Amino acid sequence: MTSRANYPSLEGRAVLVTGGASGIGAAITRAFARNKARVALLDIDRTSGEALAQELGALFLPCDLTDIPALRTAVAEAERQIGPIRALVNNAANDQRHRIEDLTPEEWDASQDVNLRHQFFAIQAVLPGMRDAGCGAVVNLSSVAWMFGSPDMVPYTAAKAAIVGMTRSLGAGLGSMGIRVNAVAPGGVMTERQMRLWHTPESRADTIRRQALKSDLLEDDIADAVLFLCADDSRMITKQCLIVDAGLL
Repeated sequence: MTSRANYPSLEGRAVLVTGGASGIGAAITRAFARNKARVALLDIDRTSGEALAQELGALFLPCDLTDIPALRTAVAEAERQIGPIRALVNNAANDQRHRIEDLTPEEWDASQDVNLRHQFFAIQAVLPGMRDAGCGAVVNLSSVAWMFGSPDMVPYTAAKAAIVGMTRSLGAGLGSMGIRVNAVAPGGVMTERQMRLWHTPESRADTIRRQALKSDLLEDDIADAVLFLCADDSRMITKQCLIVDAGLL
């Protein structure tokens, strides 16, 4: 049984997790709640979000993150209820598949909206509170998919690569305010959604075969990395992308 770290610096800290109702996002939300943070989660999935918030005593705010005015309103409401955000986790994404020959401009734009654009504007929304406090931590979820190149995921991999560039620029630009910006790039995490939509038992086994560490990569493994980068234990780490993929080959 794995023993997971607790971070005293996260206790009482106001944390916002986007896409926090299911999958990796739910694991991140649970991990912060376990560390006694004050957690707000934004998600378009009202049923899962309300259930998780009730389970954890967290705050759920339904939000379509591609609607930037709605995102700004939700962030303001989160801060009204739990206080100025000190840790932001930009987790929400959608790894929809597309044939290169069939991809439309509308599909391209929709992918950037759900995978990239909202991350920047969520950061922009929490920036005043972090700047006033002279501290804050942001973790943006990227993916190893862009490093390997996935031909049926071009808009998604383009967005996930851009997140690393955005993270480095924001880390450089916000460091003087005491705000750290990092990214986490998960590998083949076999969430319920991944297994339902994209994978089979055979493809899951093949992923493990390609890993240096021959075990399932779990949602909690990603949450562990996120917690570390939000806690004071990583106070001198910024502009970095931490790859959590079990040594995928």
